[in-house]
Amino acid sequence: MLREGLQTKKGKVRRKNLAILRKNSELASTILQLRQVAIQNNSGFWKKVVLELQKPRRNKRVVNIYKIQKLAKQGDVIVVPGKVLGTGDLSLKVTIAAESFSKSALEKINSVGKARSLLDLARENPKGTGLKIIV
Repeated sequence: MLREGLQTKKGKVRRKNLAILRKNSELASTILQLRQVAIQNNSGFWKKVVLELQKPRRNKRVVNIYKIQKLAKQGDVIVVPGKVLGTGDLSLKVTIAAESFSKSALEKINSVGKARSLLDLARENPKGTGLKIIV
């Protein structure tokens, strides 16, 4: 199923997509589903998120809570195409969607705001309007 969704028009699997599929099938599934949402809704926002998620592991985005606190406003919906770490304090009521969260980040976010998965947010807001990417 996943392999079919990552194929090109000629039926070949791109080398980059194959590497993602081999190492992390959950991430490959997320990328595939986000790509489908982006194409169906012609959303440049979700296309950008997919491009960020496809980067090699050494180039993955890691965002600390203090950076979210500094850049976000009350009630914002934030997308992090990478991992959220728990360094810092969060006093804003924000919704944060990310590929993954550390334990401490999840506790801090859920005590004030809300933590979600990228797919849940994409299904709720397929156009990507009103969302902010923090990288």
